[in-house]
Amino acid sequence: MQTCDLLITGGTILTMNPEYKVIEEGRIAIQGNRVIQVGNKDDPEINSFDAKEVIDAKNSLILPGLINCHTHGAMSCFRGLADDLTLNEWLNKYIFPAEANFVTKEMVYFGTLLSCIEMVRSGTTTFCDGYFFESEAAQAAKDVGMRGIMGEGVLDVPTPDVKNPVDNIQSAQRFIEEWLGDELITPTLFCHSIYTCSSNTLKKAKAITNHRNIPFLIHLSETQEEVRESLKRFERRPLAYLENLGILDERLIASHVVWVDDGEIELLQRRTVKVVHNPESNMKLASGVAPVPTFLARGITVGLGTDGCASNNNLDLFREMGMAARLHKVMANDPTVLDARTALTLTTINGAKVLRRDDIGSLEQGKKADLIMIDLDKPHLVPLYNPYSHLVYAASGADVTTTIINGRVIMRDRKILTVDEEEVMREVKKIAKRVKEWRHRRV
Repeated sequence: MQTCDLLITGGTILTMNPEYKVIEEGRIAIQGNRVIQVGNKDDPEINSFDAKEVIDAKNSLILPGLINCHTHGAMSCFRGLADDLTLNEWLNKYIFPAEANFVTKEMVYFGTLLSCIEMVRSGTTTFCDGYFFESEAAQAAKDVGMRGIMGEGVLDVPTPDVKNPVDNIQSAQRFIEEWLGDELITPTLFCHSIYTCSSNTLKKAKAITNHRNIPFLIHLSETQEEVRESLKRFERRPLAYLENLGILDERLIASHVVWVDDGEIELLQRRTVKVVHNPESNMKLASGVAPVPTFLARGITVGLGTDGCASNNNLDLFREMGMAARLHKVMANDPTVLDARTALTLTTINGAKVLRRDDIGSLEQGKKADLIMIDLDKPHLVPLYNPYSHLVYAASGADVTTTIINGRVIMRDRKILTVDEEEVMREVKKIAKRVKEWRHRRV
């Protein structure tokens, strides 16, 4: 008899492996932080395990933890602060001033804690973040038990954590050195955009990430105005500008990528740039629709992100998947475009590829034990014919009952086990009260 730390029995496993194997009445054996065996009730090898803890997943779907490839966790403190505005007005009239007034270590810590709780409760186990005071954000993720790719925000203007822009790269480098080697946290740099970072800053930041072999994060080609400004200032479109700087490569994670022409799509493909699609945020700000079906057809790696709560208002990747699938069908006038299984792929194995991780994104022997369970005993999930369609078109984050990250049960029966959810909400409400008073004075 073999022993393991945790054994999950029953339920239907969506492995999201290269063959998209689905296992009925499945079993998953976990030792430490890794999956050591996946099989079904008739598999003699997995049935030989004796576990310290057994979770009965009967009448559940079991799948890899979802991967949010682009968000700004601390901005949950600004949820609903400024809606129904253009990106420029939203940023310049509300978000940038609010950040200047309220972004502190405390705000970033508790705002990120709140976002991590929301993500865990809706099935996300890994997220890619970019903000200020990112060490506080990383600590929040670690306290909750989430896996995070954490990008220290870099801009060439005074920011809440770096008052003198001359120090931006040095400050970001200290953050990387502080967190390198952590089991859950991968530190990196997040250069906000080509219009807030100089060419010199972009090149210096990219050199640091190249040296450490870590991702480089940036907003790119999000709006038509960004493209017009790039042509005016640099006489090149945004992607061509970054190509000229030597920025485009397999480590670059570009979020949004809405306004690109054929030549830029060819650049994305040739340089193996990773793209993050943020449909709800882009729709809400009327930024446009990224040509994701074209990206996928050209072999470009695409993941899915929610963006921050200030521009999306929620961090539920189930909603994001459903929106992405529906949006591209109506844009193409073709119901077969971006089918449900592909949509789920964007938040699992493709998400892992965007982050250049080969140890998460699917449920396979040897991979990290990041997985979630969906309770199927609910009216809106009965009957079940196609599990992929169910997850994308019928389920929501509220249907997640159990979240396991790195072999540790972080949420059981919808209860977060690692932090005090009520206390976190109380702290964020205190911050929001000050923000509300400030906003009232401005209106």
